[in-house]
Amino acid sequence: MTDDERPLSALPSPAARVAAFAAILIGGLAGGLIGYTLVKLQCDGACAAPRGIGALTGALLAAGGMSVVAVLVLRAVGEWRQIEQRESSGRS
Repeated sequence: MTDDERPLSALPSPAARVAAFAAILIGGLAGGLIGYTLVKLQCDGACAAPRGIGALTGALLAAGGMSVVAVLVLRAVGEWRQIEQRESSGRS
């Protein structure tokens, strides 16, 4: 099936969805490391629980932010392709 025969779909390609998921995971990992390190620098003594809370909070906030960015990017790419296809079909 060629691009001309395929119906328009708002669903992004599987590769784009995998890339977005990987970006969310990487963002969550980075946020967790930042949260852990921030608490580690400020806490003296036995700080296992605060470090864990800092890592969890950082990971959740960063992954949440990355998920918003990923959704916006996937929607923008979908709209861009729809406009591109509409323009190319009008020129043919």
